[in-house]
Amino acid sequence: MIRAVVFDVGECLVDESREYGTWADWLGVPRHTFHSMFGAVIAQGRDYREIFQEFRPGFDLYEEREKRAAAGQPETFGEEDLYGDVRPALAELGADGLWLGIAGNQTVRAGRILRELFSGDVDLIGTSDDWGASKPDPEFFKRVAAVVPFEVGEILYVGDRCDNDIRPAGKAGMQTALVRRGPWATIQWNTAEARESPTFRVDSLLELPRLIGEFNGSAR
Repeated sequence: MIRAVVFDVGECLVDESREYGTWADWLGVPRHTFHSMFGAVIAQGRDYREIFQEFRPGFDLYEEREKRAAAGQPETFGEEDLYGDVRPALAELGADGLWLGIAGNQTVRAGRILRELFSGDVDLIGTSDDWGASKPDPEFFKRVAAVVPFEVGEILYVGDRCDNDIRPAGKAGMQTALVRRGPWATIQWNTAEARESPTFRVDSLLELPRLIGEFNGSAR
């Protein structure tokens, strides 16, 4: 049975369109050009961080984050950046008695924002910076399994990427759900891995309560 649901952050809970737009502005690149190159990099199976190298060779993302913060333009997101199904889905899943968590590749600053937004809605918020391990490293998913008070096979990890979310979470022994939104899921959706690997494929997080209920009913 599924007893816990843990969510990725970017393009699962948070629409990152605004934030990537601000990176284009920081680089002095037209947003349309930046987004087009972003999609090309992902479609080629490359790490998304390589997009910055295309426009500025030698770009150090950590250093540039610090420069942005010093310039009063830190990376940020808020309530207005959450996908519209996030709040109602969390409420329904919580009402169904499921243990809820949020865990993704996020900075310390992003972790603080997540706690401001969700501390009253979920049982755990963890980030890669908190744990010193980033997806798709198996250690990240070991950390998730260690903090969830159920067996690893009773955890459903929800994300938008086969490579960073579905594949490593599945290898860790978790159930998985691929949500179709953002550039990664859109590009990967019709691949064999995206069709065959996830426990569930959803267009909206609001589909999860029903699917989990059916899954648990068949497991009894």
